[in-house]
Amino acid sequence: MKNLSRYRWFVIVVFFLFTLLHQTDRLMIGSMQVPIMGEFKISNSQWGLINTGALIVATILYPAWGYLYDRYARAKLLALAAFIWGSTTWLSSLMRAYVPFLATRASTGIDDSSYPGLYSLVADYFEPGLRGRVYGLLYVAQPIGYLLGMVLALMVAPLIGGWRSVFYITGGLGLVVAVLIFFGVREMPRGRAEPELEGVEELRQFRFSWAEAKLAVQKRSMWFIFAQGFAGQFPWNVITFFFFGYLIRERGYDNDSVLFTMAPVILVLASGYLLGGTLGDAVFKRTLNGRVLVSCTGVLLGAVFMFFALNTPHDQRTQFFILMCATAVFMPLSSPNVLATIYDVTLPEVRSTTLAAESLVEFSGAALAPLVAGIIADATSLETSILVTCLTAWLVCFGLYLGALFFVPRDILGLRAQLRQRADVDKARLATTT
Repeated sequence: MKNLSRYRWFVIVVFFLFTLLHQTDRLMIGSMQVPIMGEFKISNSQWGLINTGALIVATILYPAWGYLYDRYARAKLLALAAFIWGSTTWLSSLMRAYVPFLATRASTGIDDSSYPGLYSLVADYFEPGLRGRVYGLLYVAQPIGYLLGMVLALMVAPLIGGWRSVFYITGGLGLVVAVLIFFGVREMPRGRAEPELEGVEELRQFRFSWAEAKLAVQKRSMWFIFAQGFAGQFPWNVITFFFFGYLIRERGYDNDSVLFTMAPVILVLASGYLLGGTLGDAVFKRTLNGRVLVSCTGVLLGAVFMFFALNTPHDQRTQFFILMCATAVFMPLSSPNVLATIYDVTLPEVRSTTLAAESLVEFSGAALAPLVAGIIADATSLETSILVTCLTAWLVCFGLYLGALFFVPRDILGLRAQLRQRADVDKARLATTT
């Protein structure tokens, strides 16, 4: 047991590295908006389409990844995803015209939908009371990857031949991570960490069932989780793909100013993930609605501080910076809690498929967001586009979380009863065979 306890943290380190480098590769294109738009001579709408293309591919492939993860070894499939990440990044970097670059950049979305298996495997290493914190820790890798990508784009790329050279580096790292996961990460029986199954010496290997998957996505709590996932992706993708351009083109920042302003904001954002997961676990121990309550708080206060930040006069950079840091604290509070809530109400053998279905809805919003934001920006301004899309989406999410409060506790209790029933059956089966 001690060896497993130590090993599971090794797995978290490997998955943190996967997430960190993958998100660096995926998100740093936002920091390269100005040079890429300049090289290809494209509009905001065409720029948005580049990002939308990869998101559409990821959206389409989510169900396939989820099904494969619930049927086969998740660790090996994650290694395959890392290999695809490295290969498609290299391919897109070779393109010299807009249309081929658009097509090959879209192919980088193949591996972007590979996370359901990672989170499902983690759920079988860690019990529910720790999942919020563990997921929060893994989510920290995303903004840190964004920050690393920003440093590579703004500081390293000019020194080594431009933005293509940086993509060669991150693509190569994807291949290294593929080897590390393939040889270093072991599979874990599905449901092994559930408290209701503790003490069952020989745990049955429950197989994927379309009937159970259908029941999972039909739960009332999941309706609200799915809907908020669609709306909640708009702020993240608008900020990711347009905020750097906004700072440079409308607020008058140069590359150094962008870096020294956004680097601390992103570090604060990273701490918000861990804070959200920790708060979610703590409040969850007191009430089954704990994770949803933390999520409500995050989206509401994030909207408030974003409104004041973007309405700060352009010459008051210190005030703008403080308000953006405040926004960054609350933006990510919901992320680890939504993931943990999905697993709180879903059977182990269909968790990857259920998360894939939720992510399919999320990425539909994510795919639409850059294009919508680009169209609004062309018609008005980047500032108006960011403000309108973010505030509208967060207020919608707040209302949906309030709706989820009525159904989450019942679905959690229902899952726990089902797991206890399975444990009783397994114990009786073992008793009759000994």
